[in-house]
Amino acid sequence: MALTREQMAQRAARELRDGDYVNLGIGIPTLVANYVPPGIDVMFHSENGLIGVGPFPTEDEIDADLINAGKQTITARVGAAVFSSEESFAMIRGGHIDLTILGAFEVDIEGNLASWMIPGKMVKGMGGAMDLAAGATNILVVMTHAIDGKSKLLNRCTLPLTGRGCVRRVLTDLAYLDIADGAFILRERAPGVSIEEIKSKTEGRLIIPDSVPEMQL
Repeated sequence: MALTREQMAQRAARELRDGDYVNLGIGIPTLVANYVPPGIDVMFHSENGLIGVGPFPTEDEIDADLINAGKQTITARVGAAVFSSEESFAMIRGGHIDLTILGAFEVDIEGNLASWMIPGKMVKGMGGAMDLAAGATNILVVMTHAIDGKSKLLNRCTLPLTGRGCVRRVLTDLAYLDIADGAFILRERAPGVSIEEIKSKTEGRLIIPDSVPEMQL
């Protein structure tokens, strides 16, 4: 059974490491802040000038002046700091973000990322994704495996690129995969999802190890 958005965020949160500075892209990645594992202390960064983003607010916590880069209302944890967007992008471009979790329209076997434009459609645009693709130490893409029956894991991206060769890990609603040696390498499958289903929905070259465990959520 395919993972829900919340389950994808929960699995992505297992990639957090104690002490990391982490940027969360719009969409599913923003939910990761709600699932930080016990004993892990991370600082979430937002391109519009905040480090120390907390979980999404409850109704009585909403502050319309406190938003993330996707214009969603957020909370700020103890120790948070607010600064200019110029300083925020200097952190990104200076290589000070340990992990970026981004959404995507397409990813291919070379680690290329397309996440900002679909010709003829209205989407949110580039935002800070190009800077993050170039400046982040590690990038995890979180997205659905396919849309309208069409795979989003390709041999070659068809949409305008956000970054080249920048992605090494992909988490979808069906699987967790590494990207290496010109292929997607299947590491985990969602509970109840068969390898055959993943194969049928992956256009790009796929390497399947002898053992592919189910994800632990």
